[in-house]
Amino acid sequence: MVERRDDLEMATLLAMTYGTDAGSVTPPIYQTSLFTFDSFEAFEDRMAGRTDQAIYTRVQNPTVAAFETMVADAEAGEAAVGFASGMAAIASTLFAFLKPGDKIACIEHVYPDTYRLFERLLRPFGVEISYHPPIAFEDDPELLDGIALAYLESPSSVVFEVMDLAKVAGHARHHGALTVIDNSWASPIFQRPLSSGIDIVLHSASKYIGGHSDTVAGVVVSSAAHIERLRDLTLPLLGGKLAPFEAFLLARGMRTLSARMRQHQATANLFVDRLAARSDVKAVYSPGVNSVPGLKGRSGLMSVEFNDDIDIPRLANALRLFKLGVSWGGFESLILPAQVALAQVGEENSLQRFGVSPKLVRLSLGLEDSNDLWEDFSTALEHAGKPAGARLGAS
Repeated sequence: MVERRDDLEMATLLAMTYGTDAGSVTPPIYQTSLFTFDSFEAFEDRMAGRTDQAIYTRVQNPTVAAFETMVADAEAGEAAVGFASGMAAIASTLFAFLKPGDKIACIEHVYPDTYRLFERLLRPFGVEISYHPPIAFEDDPELLDGIALAYLESPSSVVFEVMDLAKVAGHARHHGALTVIDNSWASPIFQRPLSSGIDIVLHSASKYIGGHSDTVAGVVVSSAAHIERLRDLTLPLLGGKLAPFEAFLLARGMRTLSARMRQHQATANLFVDRLAARSDVKAVYSPGVNSVPGLKGRSGLMSVEFNDDIDIPRLANALRLFKLGVSWGGFESLILPAQVALAQVGEENSLQRFGVSPKLVRLSLGLEDSNDLWEDFSTALEHAGKPAGARLGAS
């Protein structure tokens, strides 16, 4: 495990150049599917594993490697491997370390597509899954007895519950359980789970790491041995490789990650304070600095639960700067009503299953001016609390 860096060192690290040549200040894009060799002997050595020269972009590419090095350093890990999406990163990790008959203990309120992966693919293949609140992972030392893998999020999706990762990691080590955490919410700037003893960290790099809503990607960080297992098994055989151009965009995102996260945090702090003072707000779900050990900041993703007098469709339709949409972590601010987000064709009672109120909305606070965002949101709230026949155009 790499020694943890302080905030100033991290900002400097993310501004550094990785994998460049000819004086380029950004990693070059190696937009090629394959790499050739100068001699039979060099080709033979590579195929026999005696050298590590790039051979085929499905498994190895210098642009991708530059991005992977940046994320591994940022997360204080030994190595990283990039994937074509966050779900490719999640699925590739799970299939590399699980077998039929294994048991998973998963955090409640997990990312919905991770839940569907568990229930629609892993359970039919003979993997057992159970779901537990964060407090159970912390306070029940025997929860992970017989568990092969603990799948964590801290904060969790939608309701953003947090846990003491060092405590959970200690329980897992005692029982020989592998710990995997989705760290997309906090990013390496605000939380580094490997330093708390977690085994594997993964990200939907489409979110804060990319930061510009222009690429879909995932990345996994861990020990060199765990990453080698992914490279040997699921990266080449499932084929969810990260493309060179996407890796270039992600390296760009890493260079500005520290500055962007602090702007997201400043806007989130403003919203938390002002929302908490409103009588039409029932609860704000947004963990703050040091709410659990190791959490060093608040990202711009939060949920707000309103009282019954707020009409959620009218709120969404009255907004100007906030757009309706999935995903998060980019420049633009987004709103996602829970009653829409958790509904899938053919699935019934999604809100009840996930234990979420229909009056809850998720906000992704972007990089627009904080006061402009608040004016837009508070004005829309005034419209949303009026009778259904009220005019929505006034400001």
